[in-house]
This record gives sequence, C-alpha cells and structure tokens, in this order.
Amino acid sequence: MFDCIIVGAGPAGGSAAYHLAKRGRSVLVLEKESLPRYKPCGGGVSPAIAQWFDFDFTPAISMKVDRLRYTWQGEDPVEVQLETPEPMWMVRRDIFDQFLIDQAKQQGAEVRDNSAVTQIAFKGDRWQVTTATETLEAKYLIAADGAKGPMAKMLGFKERDRQPAAAVEITSPNPNALIQFDFGRIKKGYIWNFPKADGYSLSIANLQGGTKEKLDQILTEYAQANGFPLSTQVHQDFLCLWEKEQKLHTQNAILAGEAACVVDPLTAEGIRPSMFSGVKAAESIDAALAGTSNALEKYTQVMNEEWGGQMVWASRVSGLFYRIPKIAYKVGIKRPSATQRMVEVLCGETSYADIADKAIDRLKKNLIPGFGG
Repeated sequence: MFDCIIVGAGPAGGSAAYHLAKRGRSVLVLEKESLPRYKPCGGGVSPAIAQWFDFDFTPAISMKVDRLRYTWQGEDPVEVQLETPEPMWMVRRDIFDQFLIDQAKQQGAEVRDNSAVTQIAFKGDRWQVTTATETLEAKYLIAADGAKGPMAKMLGFKERDRQPAAAVEITSPNPNALIQFDFGRIKKGYIWNFPKADGYSLSIANLQGGTKEKLDQILTEYAQANGFPLSTQVHQDFLCLWEKEQKLHTQNAILAGEAACVVDPLTAEGIRPSMFSGVKAAESIDAALAGTSNALEKYTQVMNEEWGGQMVWASRVSGLFYRIPKIAYKVGIKRPSATQRMVEVLCGETSYADIADKAIDRLKKNLIPGFGG
C-alpha cells in the first residue's frame, strides 16, 4: 500500500509527487497517457515557481523572454521591455512535465503511464484505485488529472465549469523572442503566442463564457494572417478557471491543478497555480500522514486564502476588462506601467491585491458614464 496515489503527471501531480517523495513518503503517480506526453499549451511559466523547489529548472526551459507585444486585431501595437530580475520562461510541456516527473522519480516516487483510472472506492481507511490492469491501494489520494479528467466527479465533487480553449504548436527556425498577445478577435478572451527555441505555441481561450465562437477556426485564421505554417491540427481544449471559494478536500483525498479550478480568470495562467496547489497538496498529505487530523481541511483553507484571495481581484478586473475590451485595451494595456505591474504579479513580485484597486478604478472611469465625477 502506498502513502499516496497521485492521478495525473502534469505540473500539479509532478510537484506533489516530488515534495511527498522528498519527505520520504511512498508515492505512486498514475498517468493515462504515454510519457513523455504531448500537451499543446502556451507554455509560459513564471520564474516564481523556482522558490518552491531545490533544483535547477534550466534543462526544462526552452527560452527566456523579456519582451512583450500587444495588438488589437493585429494592429495598434504596444511593445514593452520587461523590467524584472528574471525573464519569463517558455517551455514545451512534454519536456517540462517530464523533467518534473523525473525529479520526483529521483526522490523515490513510482510512476506508471498508460494507466487510466477506471474506478475508485474508499474502503475503511484507504483508497482502492483500479486501472485496466490492476487494483492499487493508498492511504491518501490526490486528483491532479486536469480540466477534462474524471477524478473530481469520481470523488463526488460537482461538475467542473470549463471554458473552451484551443492550442497549436508550430515548428519554425529562428523564432522571434517576443511574447505576443492579440485582443479583439474573440469577444471574451484573447490569443497568445509564445516563442520556443524551435517555434511557437499559439493558444486561444474564452475567459468569460456565454459565446459560441469557433476558437479553432479563429486561431487558424490568426496563424495564417501572421505567416505561421500549420503543419499540425489545432487541438481543442478547456480551462477550469478559479471562480469563487471552494471546497477542495473530501475523505482522505484532495483536488489539485485544474481539477481544482485554479486557472487565473484574467490571464489564463495555469502552470504556476497548478504547481502551487501541488506543493500545498504535498504539505497537506504529509501532515495528515504524520497525524494532523485537520490537514486536508487546512489545504482547502490555504488554497482559498493564498490563491483564491488573489483570484477574487483577478475576477473583478477580468469582468470589467472583457465587458468592453476595446476601451480597456486603450486605457489599460496601452499603458506600459500597467504591463509592468501585471508581469510583476506573474513573477510573484507583487499581488493582484496591490494593483487591482487602481486598475478597477481606471476601467470604471472609462467604462461607466458619470463614474468618478
């Protein structure tokens, strides 16, 4: 019997596996896909994650970028040089996720791919987890199987609210080391274009719901308009955004990563919050194994306070921004100082709470006639 079974080998699962195994706990990671798994994704990672680990991520970083370019439907550009101690990391998810899993394996974690979970049951004091080939047992369970995974439902949580997204990977020699965001092509979201050492990752997402736009078609048109050759199909996907305070634990089990709906509702950032939840999940399970009776409840509390507290502000800004995005683009994004503040948030140097009041006030003055005088 294992101390903990982790379902999902993404950033949340890998982070939890590493920290639990490092603490001497017996850990098994189950992944339904073959490893290393292909994962279409923008692949932008905040360097702030380094503070949670004691190893160097350099081998998993494809490129470091310190320049941003914003456009409105391909026009009205704004370019910003980032003034941060460490540039943003650009990663290929198959390489990055596998690197994290390999670190966990070096600490003693076991990993089994091609092992989709088909059934779970809590028996007395342990979880029985069944795959197509075997039934396994663990004292605790972490569900980190992503936005489309079944584990949250299996554990009795309500259906996850998912927002549509799409992504495509493009191979290209000598890519331009420039992060690009394009607004206005969809009503309640945006397109992002992240460079890698060997090409680009293009992504699009609806962050507010209520639209039926064909994201794959819009992303294809964007790629063609910018001269990117599409040699692979656009992949449909989903994002689970943080919406409100939520319960993330049940009997000897917790949710982490997108199964816990941790994605930023303003920027669609998902890797950093997923890894944060994995780190906190490991701390919680380790404490529970050590005899702390309310350790899992503490995990829910920490996630709601430390991450959810920030996402309350992100949701408020997002709601205003996507209400009339063209005006918001002009009064918000076109201000270089606003971009610097947002990058500081992503890099962990400041928080939404520190900048949101001013951003909301500025948006309201321009979006609501008569506001502020």
